[in-house]
Amino acid sequence: MFQRPGRRRGAAAALWAVAVLLLGACGKQVGGATGGASPASWTTVEPSYVTGARLGADGRTLSLDTLVPEGGRSCVKDLRAEYRERVNGAVWVQVTYATHYGIKVAGCGGKEKPATARVRLPEPLGKEDLIVDHYTHFTRDRAKPPALRLCGKLGCDPAPTGCTPDSYDQALMAVDAPKHAYRDSERCDGRWLVLDFSWRTGPACDDTSNPACSSALGDRWFYRAGKSGWVPVFGGVRGGCKDVQRKEPRFPTALCESLAPLPARLHPAYPPPSASPSGHGGAQDARSRTGR
Repeated sequence: MFQRPGRRRGAAAALWAVAVLLLGACGKQVGGATGGASPASWTTVEPSYVTGARLGADGRTLSLDTLVPEGGRSCVKDLRAEYRERVNGAVWVQVTYATHYGIKVAGCGGKEKPATARVRLPEPLGKEDLIVDHYTHFTRDRAKPPALRLCGKLGCDPAPTGCTPDSYDQALMAVDAPKHAYRDSERCDGRWLVLDFSWRTGPACDDTSNPACSSALGDRWFYRAGKSGWVPVFGGVRGGCKDVQRKEPRFPTALCESLAPLPARLHPAYPPPSASPSGHGGAQDARSRTGR
């Protein structure tokens, strides 16, 4: 039926008003966003850490302890664990949750809180290891049920204490040596260890004749054997046994008596500047450094 132009304009105006109201409602709160016209997006991520794993009595149900951001459902939702595959002697599981990414949401701060995700495996875990999110490794070997044992940086079977390259790598980790440190020398009898190591500090270049390219720092540490590997007992750069045996009298003389001091180029000392003979130069220099 034919309508007059005035009626058509009135109907169009009414539809426009309804559309404005609907769009305005969408901008108030979508997925937990507050105070903005753009809806907040949810992004699926892996947690920063998976701290523990427990296996149920059925051998199939896993409870995975993890950390998620604080803030309730305005910040985190859909925490879940999913079975991925069984390969290379291990069961692979992925833990994820949804969170806001790149949008500041009220009540969603930088702190984290504990949370637990659960998953039921298609088959019992058996004797196989568990790998969560590609890098967190658990094993039933030497674990206290129902917990699984969290493996360390050297894997589930760390190198035993001994005079071996793998155990020396563990010794470097024990003193937080720089990531790219390399061993210069070792003195070891199976119960005690002296380890000298150094690390590059110059730019990445191939010209070894350039002092800037070959510059390095170094350190020396003394260890005793412990149940979990080498335990640091003393760090020092001077030669001989005096310093270490003052800290640990049982340290064997045979391993330290012929030690030379660490080369000055690896462990330089920077003594304070001496005062001038007149006694005024130092004060004058201090005033010049402070601009007074």
